[in-house]
Amino acid sequence: MVALQSRNPTFAENAFTVCHLVGISMPPLASVREVVRSVFMDEKPIFFDEMRRVDESARQPYAEYCAWLDTVKTTSLHKKSREAEKFFRRTGITFNVYGGKEADERLIPFDLVPRIIDGKEWRLLARGIEQRVKAINAFLHDIYHRQEILKAGRIPEHLISQNAAFLPQMIGVTPPGGVYTHIVGTDLVRTGADEFFVLEDNARTPSGVSYMLENRETMLKMFPELFSRIKVQPVGNYPTVLRRSLSKCAPVRCTGRPTVAVLTPGLHNSAYFEHAFLADQMGAELVEGHDLRVVDGRVAMRTTQGYQPVDVLYRRIDDDYIDPLSFNRDSLLGVPGIMDVYRAGGITLANAPGTGIADDKAIYSYMPEIVEFYTGQAAILKNVPTYRCSEPDTLKYVLEHLDELVVKEVHGSGGYGMLVGPAASKRELAAFRAKLEANPSNYIAQPTLALSTVPVLTRAGLAPRHVDLRPYVLVSPDSIDITPGGLTRVAMKAGSLVVNSSQGGGTKDTWVLEE
Repeated sequence: MVALQSRNPTFAENAFTVCHLVGISMPPLASVREVVRSVFMDEKPIFFDEMRRVDESARQPYAEYCAWLDTVKTTSLHKKSREAEKFFRRTGITFNVYGGKEADERLIPFDLVPRIIDGKEWRLLARGIEQRVKAINAFLHDIYHRQEILKAGRIPEHLISQNAAFLPQMIGVTPPGGVYTHIVGTDLVRTGADEFFVLEDNARTPSGVSYMLENRETMLKMFPELFSRIKVQPVGNYPTVLRRSLSKCAPVRCTGRPTVAVLTPGLHNSAYFEHAFLADQMGAELVEGHDLRVVDGRVAMRTTQGYQPVDVLYRRIDDDYIDPLSFNRDSLLGVPGIMDVYRAGGITLANAPGTGIADDKAIYSYMPEIVEFYTGQAAILKNVPTYRCSEPDTLKYVLEHLDELVVKEVHGSGGYGMLVGPAASKRELAAFRAKLEANPSNYIAQPTLALSTVPVLTRAGLAPRHVDLRPYVLVSPDSIDITPGGLTRVAMKAGSLVVNSSQGGGTKDTWVLEE
């Protein structure tokens, strides 16, 4: 399960890879197209159903829930679903979609059938996530200091030097406490009973945690009897742990209890609800760039008592906009001079500038090597096999099999700029082919995975839909805290593999059972 490096894979090799990922037998002389067709176009597609076995009996983690479900009428579930929607509307849990006709605020679809993960299963996942996060932090420190991994030839130098996410301004800078990625969202997908893969690492400003918290709160209101019947690990302490974790990363100039603030681009940002929600839940100030200024070598926020120093700034704006003196001169979102204060140890920025190099999708293809280099161990969690379009032979292969692959922008997020080959029209394929040929280094490609399914409530009853999982990790100098579960994103359209809310996906509450 290594990424393609020096040669094109054969049809048989790719077919084997896809067969392995989706858990079906390898047919003789099969091509990827044949495998994809068998997975996505048969009357009974082959996907791992997390709730039920082939004989319709409940899988072990769902046993108690299914026993309860058998006693509940579908009409009652529909009523609860409408109640949940009203709750979300009253709470104001919204997000924005850029560039569309419905760019105004909208509710993220919520499905009230939970995704349930066994406690022992989660323990293994947590070990793999912790290993990966440690490696990412070590990688970031190395890249901005001695660059030993480049000297060892484990990663091509040009992937760093020519990468837009690499910030020369961070060379030689060590963040307070040595932590670069204070908050990490590691996206996982499942293809079988014991098969989990890391889809991507979100090391800049991972979003969605507010939905995780509100989903759980909603489920507690809707089904209190279930939580007395099924022992589910709590997630509600996340804001408290976040505040504590950020405070542990306070700079050396901090005296007394650290002052924590959340920096938001403002009301019109797609995740503004989350920014305000987290600030409120943490007991932190919500600030915009114009609320901050550099005073006596510190970053200070405007208050009724004048400007007061800020120790830790949980920033929800991109690197380019942090400081107009160091990055984008036209930025009105950041704070002029904040990078000078940061370099001098006067403030903590979470996450540190320059962390985007760690969740770059070209770098992602080297993560097994990165994990092994910094931990001395093989990666517990596997990567999805990845084809680097920057390599001429690989590009040729991808172009020839564009209708069989998923192609992503190296710096993309939110499902934007992505092609799902098996679901694309001839016109879409032709348009994407032109973009790929014009700028191949901007893209990577991956086989189409048969994501596992969890039922959602539809008008006709329960129906399977594909899901992924984003656990949230909090890193401080002395601890790594992984929230049990995280955010399950679900493709609400039948047959769709796209789970991003910006592309029509929804969310579920994720239950990790007590062991």
